[in-house]
Amino acid sequence: MPLLYTIGKLTVAPTLRLAFRPRVEGLEHIPASGGAIFAGNHLSVADELLLGTVVPRHLAFWAKSEYFKGTGLKGAFSKFVLTGLGAIPVERAGGRAALSAFDAAIPVLRAGDLVAVYPEGTRSPDGRLYRGRTGAARLAVAAGVPIIPVGVTGTDKAQPIGTRVPRPGRAEISIRFGKPLDFTGRSDDRTSLREMTDELMAEIQRLTGQEYVPRYAPRRAEATPGEPSA
Repeated sequence: MPLLYTIGKLTVAPTLRLAFRPRVEGLEHIPASGGAIFAGNHLSVADELLLGTVVPRHLAFWAKSEYFKGTGLKGAFSKFVLTGLGAIPVERAGGRAALSAFDAAIPVLRAGDLVAVYPEGTRSPDGRLYRGRTGAARLAVAAGVPIIPVGVTGTDKAQPIGTRVPRPGRAEISIRFGKPLDFTGRSDDRTSLREMTDELMAEIQRLTGQEYVPRYAPRRAEATPGEPSA
């Protein structure tokens, strides 16, 4: 586990758990070792913060590549922090540039680390669960690791879209982990990836109870870190 991440686990994580008191279910589904993908619904920026707080192992999140390339003291500090946390840089340009983020995650997963992905590609604008993009399934097949479905509720009230800081006490937050989905040996053709993704989204819906929308969520002008599109 990276040093800064370890420090955060010992200091920040207990404070956040005490402040937000998330109800956590299914921790037994998290493997003690080996790579795995956490794929969940996305209601708020707080999703990433609280997920990292309750998962006992190191969880690699995505971060905009420009945060690794800044200049001056601020840029150096940003790069130091993100590198120390084990973040994966992602290009926001789209196309091949965006897919490079998934390429970078494959060796991380094969080395036995955990990676978080949000199949909807962006935060839900209205609390409903939208059609998943196939990147998580593609990554699971390429790296040969299982996907652990994650269902989060309440974070959209703790930190609504447009607010900078999550506020405790505004809603009961629940984080539920489902049984790992093993897609080992499955084809990575378009039809198979779609089937696996639909299976994943059905499991996420079961965990959250959200209304499902069979179309992609509308894109915002500025997507948050941790939302590679594929």
